[in-house]
Amino acid sequence: MSNKRKELIVSAIQNGTVIDHIPAESVFQVIRILGLDKTDKQVYFGINLDSKKYGRKGIIKISEKFFEKEEINKIALAAPSATLIEIRDFEVINKSDVHIPETIEKIVKCFNPNCITNHEAVGTKFRVFYDENNELKMACHYCEKNTSRANVVFV
Repeated sequence: MSNKRKELIVSAIQNGTVIDHIPAESVFQVIRILGLDKTDKQVYFGINLDSKKYGRKGIIKISEKFFEKEEINKIALAAPSATLIEIRDFEVINKSDVHIPETIEKIVKCFNPNCITNHEAVGTKFRVFYDENNELKMACHYCEKNTSRANVVFV
């Protein structure tokens, strides 16, 4: 019986952020909404990795990148189970779960074609709530239309 290694070895990052516990089907969406497909920084990602907690997961490592609140809100909407791990000098300095805020501003498009935000230079604003099935919904501040997380289009 051989004792072969079963882990994939990926270079550690000196400074940057690891986004762990991303639902496997959301990895490319997270890459796109954060603009990581257009960055000149080193980006590592993995999809359908084994996870004791989630079964399958994705992970993204970005060198020399630390996320602002608006970017973290995008991650939370696309991947509510994600964990952010900040690395400085190869050491973990902060590890935190993402949380969907009560109000989402300027990162999601209103799906109502008649909404003022789709016709004028007005930033979108949504109130987050959960319906009777505990599904995340967002109510537009301007037109009051509700949309679900599944229908989210990022600005």
